Amino acid sequence: MAGALPLAPWPNGARAATADRFTPDLEIELVARPDELQLLPGPSTDVWRYAGRVLKGPSDAVQSVPGSYAGPIFRFSTGQKVRIRFKNQIPQPSIVHWHGLIVPEQMDGHPRHVVPEGGEYLYEFTVRNRAGTYWFHPHPHGYTGTQVYGGLAGLILVSDDEERAARLPEGERDISIVLADRTFDRANQLVYEAAMGGMMGGMSGFFGERILANGRPALSFPAASGAYRVRLLNGSNSRIYRIARSDRKPLVAIASDGGLLAAPETRSFLVLGPAERAELWLDFHDASSGSKIALVAEPLDFGGGGMGMMGGMMGRGARTRTAAPSSFALFTVDRGASRQALPARLAELAPAAAPRDLLRREFALTMGHMRWGINGRVFEMDEVAPHERIRYGDTEVWEFSNRNAMMVMPHPMHIHGVQFRVLERIGTPPDLQGLHAGFLDGGVKDTVLVLPGERVRVLLSFKDYRGLFLYHCHNLVHEDMGMMRNFRVA
Repeated sequence: MAGALPLAPWPNGARAATADRFTPDLEIELVARPDELQLLPGPSTDVWRYAGRVLKGPSDAVQSVPGSYAGPIFRFSTGQKVRIRFKNQIPQPSIVHWHGLIVPEQMDGHPRHVVPEGGEYLYEFTVRNRAGTYWFHPHPHGYTGTQVYGGLAGLILVSDDEERAARLPEGERDISIVLADRTFDRANQLVYEAAMGGMMGGMSGFFGERILANGRPALSFPAASGAYRVRLLNGSNSRIYRIARSDRKPLVAIASDGGLLAAPETRSFLVLGPAERAELWLDFHDASSGSKIALVAEPLDFGGGGMGMMGGMMGRGARTRTAAPSSFALFTVDRGASRQALPARLAELAPAAAPRDLLRREFALTMGHMRWGINGRVFEMDEVAPHERIRYGDTEVWEFSNRNAMMVMPHPMHIHGVQFRVLERIGTPPDLQGLHAGFLDGGVKDTVLVLPGERVRVLLSFKDYRGLFLYHCHNLVHEDMGMMRNFRVA
């Protein structure tokens, strides 16, 4: 792939975790390897992809995605003990992060645990999350973006009793879609220009010319005139999407990053930043036979590259850039079905409220010496600043402040080791406030999009595991440039 970021140093002798005293319910082999697939007419495309197989446990726990480099899909249950034997066969050091899962420090995919080509790492953890749509991807410092862009990403679908009680659509009516933008050269090879496209391009991120769904140009489904559950992941390196229906009917959202919402929420559109997820209830009961209804992804741009002073750029608002709106999933209604009732209630969620005496921490999203940072600091493999030391068991309010006057762009902020609730957004410029109608801030989250000029406060509890964890921007170009830090729970 053209334009790959330079390799960062990785620690010698990285070793797998030990398998002593852990008896898994499910054991999986996961291999990262080079491959080639015909994604577009003409020559095949070189990709990196994950291949998975069940070594012990339910045979349907690993599901491939036919004809695509995306996947595989893992199916877990809350309370299940999982062992994953990761083998790295790509020509770069790598490690796997289980995005959104609450796992111990050594199982979280910190870049200090990377293994070289030919190396292995053993993951063992108990699934503690509620039902939801999570995902996994590489997390080596300096070239996470290169490896994700090459094709290394898969979904994790967790189920539990609360989800089963909601009686949501299942089987062929439960559809998972990963959105990602890519650029191809004339030989159909992937081009990644985050580093090679010039300093200004690297500052804003990478934006591909095509929007793909599950690694394909578009998906098509013959649909009965009933309800579908559609799980969406924005797996792009940098791009933000506005999601809507082609027939202009409202979307019904039933889940966000961390699982089911308390009740269905109706939106005219949804906004998904990189790494954010949403689940939709699509109901075609009133569509006539032969109707064609698509889900459309409109790329958003924040000021033509994100450069400039605050006052000059904020007036431009969110606009499209490079890629045109894309119909990424087409449903053709061709047969009847009985109507399935949308549940009035989905899950029990405690109100998101923060007592006044909670500890509050502020994290400014900064730029200095042409490098992104947090509170003026960039990533150091083992460094933890004084304000990044957390007491185990505490509940806190974290505020992400995106008020850098020199570089005006959004930042999707992800915190490892916890799930959180969004409390409030403050100071959003008037021309961007309309995007709030597309956020699912009322649900459980692990990634939150912080718009230019605003401050976002989240409520989180450090009650699961002690150890060293990461928080960072999930614009992978920004992350690879150093917009990532450690925090320690002790």
